Amino acid sequence: MNIQAPAPISPQDPSFISALARGLAVIRAFGQNRERLTLADIAKVTDLPRATVRRSLLTLQSLGYVASDGKHFMLTPSVLSLGYAYLSSTPLPRAIQPTLEMVSEKTNESSSAAILDGAEIVYVARAATRRIMSVGLSTGSRLPAYCSSLGRVLLANEPPERARALLAEIRPQQLTPHTVTDPEKLLAILDEVRTQGFSLVDEELEIGLRSIAVPVRNAAGHVVAAMNVSAQAGRVSREDLIRDILPVLVAAAASVRPALM
Repeated sequence: MNIQAPAPISPQDPSFISALARGLAVIRAFGQNRERLTLADIAKVTDLPRATVRRSLLTLQSLGYVASDGKHFMLTPSVLSLGYAYLSSTPLPRAIQPTLEMVSEKTNESSSAAILDGAEIVYVARAATRRIMSVGLSTGSRLPAYCSSLGRVLLANEPPERARALLAEIRPQQLTPHTVTDPEKLLAILDEVRTQGFSLVDEELEIGLRSIAVPVRNAAGHVVAAMNVSAQAGRVSREDLIRDILPVLVAAAASVRPALM
């Protein structure tokens, strides 16, 4: 069954709850290298008034989502329940995890699955054989969509006008000398990905990292995620990815399709 999400409302709409939006912004202020933040830190990250941040922190603290040592604030494990609610309510992570492990075993490389969230991807499952990125990845990790193989597959399967709008929302950063940041070039790459059915990203996200990704469709044929294999560039060539790993990914994505409604 294809469930249509309600159309988003603007912050000016009477139905928009500003306090809830601000509270979620405060939660999102925390992250890697931002585990302990002062009130001033959070105000700077969220671009919210200090008084607003203080009220949000006190509310989150009373609900058990935030703790404080008197100066710094930090998230508590209770925040995990918010993410677990998604993971436990969707069959995707459970259905795809064994498939990723099979792909990883066959290729002897790390394999991941992600979904699109705005202009970023969110990892929903992963089977890692070794750490190949400077940033550790796990379920819930986020990366820019424009320069990752998973993200380009997902963007390519959005309506072209939606993909253009998402790219317009961000300022692509030159993460490596190879990163494509020009919006028109990125749109041309997405057209190519859409035509060929896979994305290969070569050292655009991080030097020394190559990855290849394919779409994951549900039983109705809708793209619900993307699946990839990542490898060290010095060990696995572009040709190796296409010749040896792409067929494994395509077969794996097809195998999981019947389990996704």
